[in-house]
Amino acid sequence: MDSSPFRIGYCLSLSGALASNGKTARLAHQIWQQNVNKNGKLLGRPVELVCLDDQTNPNLVADLYKRLLDVEKVDAVIGGYGDNSVAPAMPLIMERKRFFLSLMALAVNAKFNYPQYFVMIPTGPHPNLALTEGFFQIAGQQSPKPETVAILVADAPFSQSPAQGATEHLARQGMRVISEGKYPLSTTDFKPYMENLKTINPDVLFLCSYINDSIGLVKAMNAVGFSPRLVGGAMIGPQNGIVKAELGPLLNGLVNYEYWLPVPSLMNPQIQSFIATYQSLAETSGADPLGYYVAPLAYAQMQVLEQAVRSVGSLDDAALSEYTRKATFETVVGKVKFGEGGGWAQPRVLTVQFQNIESNNISEFKKPNTQAVVYPSEIASAGVIYPYAKAKR
Repeated sequence: MDSSPFRIGYCLSLSGALASNGKTARLAHQIWQQNVNKNGKLLGRPVELVCLDDQTNPNLVADLYKRLLDVEKVDAVIGGYGDNSVAPAMPLIMERKRFFLSLMALAVNAKFNYPQYFVMIPTGPHPNLALTEGFFQIAGQQSPKPETVAILVADAPFSQSPAQGATEHLARQGMRVISEGKYPLSTTDFKPYMENLKTINPDVLFLCSYINDSIGLVKAMNAVGFSPRLVGGAMIGPQNGIVKAELGPLLNGLVNYEYWLPVPSLMNPQIQSFIATYQSLAETSGADPLGYYVAPLAYAQMQVLEQAVRSVGSLDDAALSEYTRKATFETVVGKVKFGEGGGWAQPRVLTVQFQNIESNNISEFKKPNTQAVVYPSEIASAGVIYPYAKAKR
């Protein structure tokens, strides 16, 4: 029997703009690795993770995967966090006909249509619609119903899909766009954007932003006194514990997406134990101190890989892909089944409103009432506070 290490290769953004999320995924993977090696290994082989830093630079990704396959000679490859860490790897992965299980990438396979690609992001077969559905459903349920929308997004590939989804949803809700803009990723001063939007005075402000941008946008909006009726949408950042601690009460009223939170309907003993372990290690790892956004899905990613390898009994890429396409997987985030394009067969995106935050202490966000799930109704833990100004108070 082969007792050499079972080497899993991939890249994550361990530095650069998405480093916090990359380090969070890395820690979750390491916890899985320790658990597997402690409990019998994988096909009798100790698991070794070969994780390279892509520095949040998509231009490095293709060469890193070439190194993993040709120099490191890894047994399996997986995908990292974000479109920029996944999409550039796809041509090589397809050329080599590798099984490829990614962590979070919004609509990468819409372009490639690669049958051996799978992704853990819970946006389902229509990710551009799923990510923003809850935000606009909430908007349409309010009285008086908002009529006008301003859209402001980062000028980046990630923003295209959510912005498209937002446009489709607001049209269905009978709302109209009165402003649509982009800002460069190099932007550090968001006050001019907010001052302009305050003059336009939309009922709804839809934002699609990266981690540092989200901090700048929220601070600028408060600094200029801009208060639309509903704010948020598709912001990367407010899910992150570091951002939560930075903004504190400034987050009150913001409505945004999430993938998992410790609400009663999503808790189980396995994830409770995992989150406790993760949070005990996060501070010394430079990872998100809470881990709610990335860590559960990163751990579940490795559980899917583990179950596929154990069930197939080999590392044959075609066989792993065939099994993963048909199987239902038991994970810390519940049952996972893949569907069209390698995404989840059914979307499981949460819409959350920040409420009742009193300070910048990270402990605020461990309270059950500060991150209220407001959509979908079967998971909701509280009602939405509307308008935004009321929730801010």
